[in-house]
Amino acid sequence: MTTSVSSPPAAPAPETSIGGPARPGNPLAPRGGRRRRILLRLLALAVLAALWEIAARVTRNPTFIPSPGAVWHQLIQTSTVHDGLRGYSGHLLVEHLGISLRRILIGSAIGVGAGLIIGVVMGTVGWIRVVTEPVVTFVRALPPLAYFSLFIIWFGIDETPKLWLLAIAAMPPVAVATASAVQSAPTGLIEAARALGAGRWQVTRDVVLPSSLPEIFTGIRLAVGVAYSSVVAAETINGVPGIGGMVRDAQRYSQTDVVVLGLFAIGLSGLLIDALLRTAENRLIPWRGRA
Repeated sequence: MTTSVSSPPAAPAPETSIGGPARPGNPLAPRGGRRRRILLRLLALAVLAALWEIAARVTRNPTFIPSPGAVWHQLIQTSTVHDGLRGYSGHLLVEHLGISLRRILIGSAIGVGAGLIIGVVMGTVGWIRVVTEPVVTFVRALPPLAYFSLFIIWFGIDETPKLWLLAIAAMPPVAVATASAVQSAPTGLIEAARALGAGRWQVTRDVVLPSSLPEIFTGIRLAVGVAYSSVVAAETINGVPGIGGMVRDAQRYSQTDVVVLGLFAIGLSGLLIDALLRTAENRLIPWRGRA
């Protein structure tokens, strides 16, 4: 007579909000994880602000390191009408930022559109990739100011050279990411679509592009970031109104507090734009990261 000893049933793994097992000891675990992240970020900002204030008090040179209070004062000054003056150089801070964002939006849209077309063609036609890849890499390696002077000679000092600069800066990251993603499309799915009678355009539209969208979106985020970082260069000439032009103008007169304020405006709005792009990516590509 034999007896079987059955092991006690294992306790079910704790469930997370998405149905998977929670990792023990994970500091970013649900139920308090988001609150903890927010608190950590606020604490980090408070520490940085304190270090900034200490550095300003130690140096005692507002031209070298302006205090947080001086930058806050410039925020109020550039956002209001005071002593008969409207903001900075006749425009409020939000107007400077809005004009720069409009330039970035138009330039990035042109660059992203061109990059998508070039990248798809590079990824699907081998001889075109051989011809265009060195050109795209060459343009990507150039700093914006290297060809901005050429655009000024060709187009003058109005809006056109600024938009061209931002478009050229945004194009290579999208082209490279798109070409790489198209080349890495699943061969099995492509062959299955062809076996079902799909033509080249149908395979590209229905198989290659959907599987490439995650990488393409990464390239778009990089392109917008590159365009945003080039806005100061784009607004070097006749850039007021514009946040980059405001920074350049303040630099000429050693108004470091205005320069720092402009940098904060550029950085914070850049974070907001990237957050919007990530939200759009999550909405448009729900299959990202899933097998």
